[in-house]
Amino acid sequence: MIVFAGLVPHPPLSIPEVGKENTKLLEQTEKALQQFEQELYATKPEVLVLIGRHGEIQEHNFSINQSPDLKVDFKDFGDLLTTLKFNNDIGLGYKIKEAAETKLPMVLTSADKLDYAMGVPLYHLTKHLPEIKVIPIGYSNLDNKQHLEFGHHIHRMIDQSATRVAIIACADLSPKLQKDSPAGFSPQGQEFDQKLIEFIQNKDIEKISGLDHNLVEQAAGQEALRSLLVLFGVIKDLNYKPNKLSYQSPFGIGYLVINFES
Repeated sequence: MIVFAGLVPHPPLSIPEVGKENTKLLEQTEKALQQFEQELYATKPEVLVLIGRHGEIQEHNFSINQSPDLKVDFKDFGDLLTTLKFNNDIGLGYKIKEAAETKLPMVLTSADKLDYAMGVPLYHLTKHLPEIKVIPIGYSNLDNKQHLEFGHHIHRMIDQSATRVAIIACADLSPKLQKDSPAGFSPQGQEFDQKLIEFIQNKDIEKISGLDHNLVEQAAGQEALRSLLVLFGVIKDLNYKPNKLSYQSPFGIGYLVINFES
């Protein structure tokens, strides 16, 4: 059963050993992640299904990581101390693959080290859930309709399970919000973020799916859009209320924290 759903960003600078003095610029996001973590913990989840980038994006396939053991570190960002380890619920992950593979192209992967796009959320969200199992699921470059359909198959399989599952999209919004943004600046970046937030809060999945392709490309918003579409495919038939906990962009990247409360 699905007990929790939401969207969180993945700023490496929110990790104390990485961000150091820069972490204070993420105060709003940090407080929102703390609230999100508390609300997640209260639902007593047994498994976290993470939607996002857990390795190299598969061009024409959705992916499910089946490595029994999963590791997180931030050595690429100069943090040699912080490490996390999780067990994968490979049984439920394989059932999701079986449920979807007759309708959509699927691959199984086996990398035991997770990308920081999932590692950062796991750092913030599992402080009181050290034994929780994790299923990393990757989006693809397939069309929006197929991402929604994939989410539907995930929901169908989780709904048949007695396991308490939290499903979380791990994605930043546009990385092109300012002239000093790491990905460069695009005037479409802010437009994309504001439209996406508006449509999320209005539960307007049709408008999210129908966002102008050129706008998404110019804003470099594919990660957020595709991760969210999978998530909305999972929860669209549930009774939920979007609760925006924070949005800020101190480094020219959109960081949104939102809980889809049941």
